[in-house]
Amino acid sequence: MLRSTASRGLTSALRAAKQRLKPKERLESLFQLTPEWLQARGLKGVILDLDNTVVPYKFRGEPTAELVAWVEGLKRAGVKLFLVSNARRKRLAYWSEKLGVAGTGLAFKPWFGFKKGLRRLGLSPQEVVVVGDQLFTDVLGGNLAGLHTVLVPPLSQRELGYTRLVRRLERWVLQQLG
Repeated sequence: MLRSTASRGLTSALRAAKQRLKPKERLESLFQLTPEWLQARGLKGVILDLDNTVVPYKFRGEPTAELVAWVEGLKRAGVKLFLVSNARRKRLAYWSEKLGVAGTGLAFKPWFGFKKGLRRLGLSPQEVVVVGDQLFTDVLGGNLAGLHTVLVPPLSQRELGYTRLVRRLERWVLQQLG
């Protein structure tokens, strides 16, 4: 009896962990997130991860015309945008200025940053989507904050050594989630 209670507890804990790591949706590209896509889901704001979601990791240059057009199209449609990144504040400030999108760096995702983004957007969690390329920062943090979560593939294979290791675990978890 004790063993079955422990087994049920473990099964319940695993189910809860899966739900926290499972993105609500997966897209092949950030650019699939259109005003129409957002409106169909009742979403009015977007919290974006920076590195390998919006721009390749460590890239420092001019944003692509496609990226600028995408950001401007969302803004024209009345969509509110905010960057939440674990990148250094200087890097975040650089891209924030280039894209005309406010944000916060050194956000310590998944635990912090998303609530700040919600406050800055002035929206409820049900009205905001978080888009990122990592399960254990972007998706987990977004789900913990009650946001709609979208996972996109990373823009580049260039990453921190730690992130490359975590990617292996992510691939396994994604297989388990189906």
